[in-house]
Amino acid sequence: MMDLTLSKPGEIVKLLCERLRKERLTQQMTQADVASRAGIGVNTVSNLEAGRNVGFENLVRVAMVLGRAKELEALFMPRIDSIDDLLRYEKSTARQRVKRSLTDGQ
Repeated sequence: MMDLTLSKPGEIVKLLCERLRKERLTQQMTQADVASRAGIGVNTVSNLEAGRNVGFENLVRVAMVLGRAKELEALFMPRIDSIDDLLRYEKSTARQRVKRSLTDGQ
């Protein structure tokens, strides 16, 4: 597994797009197959594999078609390493917005 912590966003996008394309080909599916099953256009699949901007929902749809939805569960999961983290997480779920400080935007 490659450590992405020091990678630039563009490098991560390129890597994920390559993995997406390889996964599709491994499953012997055409872009049209994926698009049809995901309920999106072929151009959207092509754009996704090329790293061009597409909606997040379209990425989720393609992941589901390729049997990779389970892997999305770990995305943005809370990091809870201590009881303090747990308490902070539980408290934050009640609050919907982060308050801006007086120095923000000045």
